[in-house]
Order: sequence, then C-alpha cells, then structure tokens
Amino acid sequence: MTDYAVHEHEEFLTAADEALADPSLQSALSMLADTLGQRNKDAFAELSDSGLLRDRARAIKDATLAELDRHLETLEASVNRRGGQVHYAADGADACQTIAGIIRAAGGRHVVKSKSMTTEEIHLNRALEAEGFHVVETDFGEYILQVAGQRPSHLVAPAVHLRIPQVAKILGDDAGEQLPEDAEKLAAYARRTLRKEFARADVGISGANFAVAETGTVVLVTNEGNGRLTTSMPRVHIALLGMEKVIPQLADLPVFLKVLARAATGQKLSIYTSMITGRRQPGELDGPDEFHLVVLDNGRSRILGGPLRESLFCIRCGACLNACPIYRNIGGHAYGGVYAGPIGAVLTPLYSGLTHHPHLPHASSLCGACQAACPVKIAIPEMLVQLREQLHREPSQANRVENAIYRLWAAMLRRPRLYRLATWLATRTIGRWPGGWIRHLPGLGGWTGARDFPAPAPESFRDWWHREGQA
Repeated sequence: MTDYAVHEHEEFLTAADEALADPSLQSALSMLADTLGQRNKDAFAELSDSGLLRDRARAIKDATLAELDRHLETLEASVNRRGGQVHYAADGADACQTIAGIIRAAGGRHVVKSKSMTTEEIHLNRALEAEGFHVVETDFGEYILQVAGQRPSHLVAPAVHLRIPQVAKILGDDAGEQLPEDAEKLAAYARRTLRKEFARADVGISGANFAVAETGTVVLVTNEGNGRLTTSMPRVHIALLGMEKVIPQLADLPVFLKVLARAATGQKLSIYTSMITGRRQPGELDGPDEFHLVVLDNGRSRILGGPLRESLFCIRCGACLNACPIYRNIGGHAYGGVYAGPIGAVLTPLYSGLTHHPHLPHASSLCGACQAACPVKIAIPEMLVQLREQLHREPSQANRVENAIYRLWAAMLRRPRLYRLATWLATRTIGRWPGGWIRHLPGLGGWTGARDFPAPAPESFRDWWHREGQA
C-alpha cells in the first residue's frame, strides 16, 4: 500500500479517498481557509492598487519570458562579474550531478539547506545522501518532514497537514525524549538542534525566489532566518534556480515582493528578504568563499514554447491552494507530484506526463477561485480545460461511454429539430424530478458518487418564450 505522505504516486483517486477519510488531516485542513486563505484576501484588500500591481507583475513575467535567453545571458555575465559561477542543468539528474560535483570539489561533507521547492522537484536530498553527503533541512516545516520521512504538502507551509501533537511525537521520537506539545517550545528545540548543523556545515544550498539579471542578485524570501544562515555561514553557497525565476532588473523586484508576501502569508513583506550578490568580496565580513548558481531547465524550455507557457508565471506563493475547494478537502499529498493544488494539477502533468496523471486536470470545479487568488492572475481554469482537451487526443485515455455521449451530443447540436425534441423530453421527464436534484444516474454513478446532479429546468427557455409571447 502506497504511503502518499512519503512517496510520489499516480493514484489520485485512491489517495483522495484516503485523504477524505483521514480525520486528523481533515482537522488540519479545516483551518486553512480561515488562516492563510483569509490573510491573503485581507492583505490584498488593504492595498488600494492591488489590481494594478498584479497586472504589473504579470506583464513583467510575460515580457521576461519573451526574451528569456537574453536575460539568462545577462544574469550569467553579472554573476561571473562578482566572482560566482553559473552552471546550466538540462534536467533534474543533471542538476543533482552538478551540485554533487561542486560539493566534492570543495571537499564538503555536511550540507544545510533552506526551503526550496525546486530542490524537491529534482529530489536533491535523496541524490546527495546517495553520494554520502549529510544533508539537513533548516526550515522548521521542512525539518519536521525530513525527520518524519515525508513530503511537503503545501508550497509555503510544507507541514500544514500535521497537528502539533503529531509534530511533538515525530521530533520527540527522533530526539529520544518526550517533547512538549507546544509550538514555541518545539520551535526552540529545532533551533537548538539546527544551530549545531549550521556551525559544522561546509556547504549551504538554497533555492531562489528571484534572480535579478542586471546585478546577478539571488533573492530569498523567508520568515525564519534560516535562509541567511544557510547562505552566509558555510564556505560554499549553491543556489538552484528554476530558469523562469529571472527578472530583468532590480527595479522590478519591489513589485514581486509586494505581491508574493501578501499572496503567500498575508504579510506586507516577509520577515527576511535576503539579497545575495556573489561570493564574499574583499573587505566584507560575511558570505561564502564560493558562490555557484545552478540554472535548471527540467522541461521549462519545452513548456515555454507550448500553449501552457503561462504556467511559468507562477511564483510559488501557494495562494491558489488556500483558495481551492479541492485542495482544502484532500490536502497536497493526494496530488501525487511535488506541486499540489490547482497549479500542481497543471505543472505535474506538464513535467511528468499527462497520461501518468490523467485525473489531475479534472481535480478542479473550475470555480475560478485559484485565478482570483493568484498574484499574477494565471488563468489556471483555462489551462486545466486545455489539458482535459489534450487528454481526449490520447488513445490510452479513450473512454467509450464518454465518447458515445459526446458523439450523440454533437449530432443533436447539428440537428435543431432533434435538439428541440430532446430538450422537450428532458423538461417533461427528469426536468420535473422531485426536489430538482438527481442523487443517482444509472450507468453514470461517477457523476453522482460524491455530489447530486442538478435536474434540467421543468420548462425550456424556448417554451417559456413561446408562452409569454402568446400572453
């Protein structure tokens, strides 16, 4: 039996059923809308020009991707000018090998990491541990999950699926002592433990929320301070950058800082915004001796040239997860891939293959809450519909019943008399169903397995118009 909290999978329906039957998970998820979700709404409501700001962020993303090759070249030149090195990785395996090679060349053994979904995407910890390196996550949520052997279930709150008593048991079992079920005391325990790891680390690995092309600056947005320790205490800093995270100039950064913090946690700004420009320079007291920037493609250049290019606008804030009625009921592990929620239902099929995840494009009510919450207004519902359309062209996904219904529907739409007859029959039969809702559709139980089906209106618009016109 698959442990969905531990392993990536392609069993969305089974995992979703399991999530819905898990009272502990349901208790944890029930607070999401009132915490992160509400803070997102309140933060943008307090900003009078939030619509214009989001439009500006979207425009910058769109323009940057249109000339991404040029901006990457500028970024590389800027990093080199500050004494850093840029490495390009075609895929996850390439990136892992590159990073392992940098650590070996530096004589490193102990590695500390700040939170990075891009490193999760390439399974960096597993690759480095297989090479014999000691890797420790330093974000509190990621540290809990590393001790538990679990995967993140949310983009910015990776351990949101766990309650405090569960965290106390996980960390207590690892420590060999009973720890109090108190959030502040558990955080203090983690802080004491992680300080020792920072002190002995040779290498610090971070992701990058943004990379400024004109200056070669890597920007980290955090709330715990571990990002600064990770990038400044070890003698080697390696930053892994998804290639779509480049922004052209420093003047663009405030736009994204304002929308990212509000969308992610409801803050005006995050507690820490770290801007790292290369290795330590002569006369500077802090910073690493070496700085390496690994730029990851891993399918992004393929997506850039396709119809779902807009998915690369994502700044990984998690706002769409907090707003989504599907995510708020099943959590992140059910989605199967690294990225969960509405944007995960788009990204996972794009990165891992649509036929491996055929249910994800359907894991949405298309209510539009995700697009409304998105700080760069990504048209997630529209992209999910496009993925559904692509599924119909996959021979392995052919569904005889569904195809027969579509053919019948198309034939009816081409014949007005037949359409009028069908709607007349529907209004006089199931349209007059008691209560107006159908609880079970014979042969189509999947439609009514988890929700009622609305019956057609008891009178068609054509009949109403004819009746009113006669009056």
